Amino acid sequence: MTVNQPADNRISAVALAHSDKDMTPIVAAKGYGAVAESIIRVARENGLYVHSSPDLVKLLMDVDLDARIPPQLYVAVAELLAWLHQLETKPETQKYMDEIKRLNRESQ
Repeated sequence: MTVNQPADNRISAVALAHSDKDMTPIVAAKGYGAVAESIIRVARENGLYVHSSPDLVKLLMDVDLDARIPPQLYVAVAELLAWLHQLETKPETQKYMDEIKRLNRESQ
């Protein structure tokens, strides 16, 4: 999930997903304003990492819903996913992520 604040001050967000059959990420959700806020809220409620990358969001907002990301974005998205995987597999990070999930549940 990536987040951006466009020039018109509306927040924007894009959620990526993939299936086991096809590892190419797809744009699972995207939107501006209230829709973006809902995407971010749902991601956080489910313990997903929310990444802020304005340039990447701008590019991903041009991809149709349920469409695969274009080959031009493979490297950027792969680097982000590799970093997240590395982060998630560290034991100290897992403790931190568990605490964030707990705090998110308590704040609802």
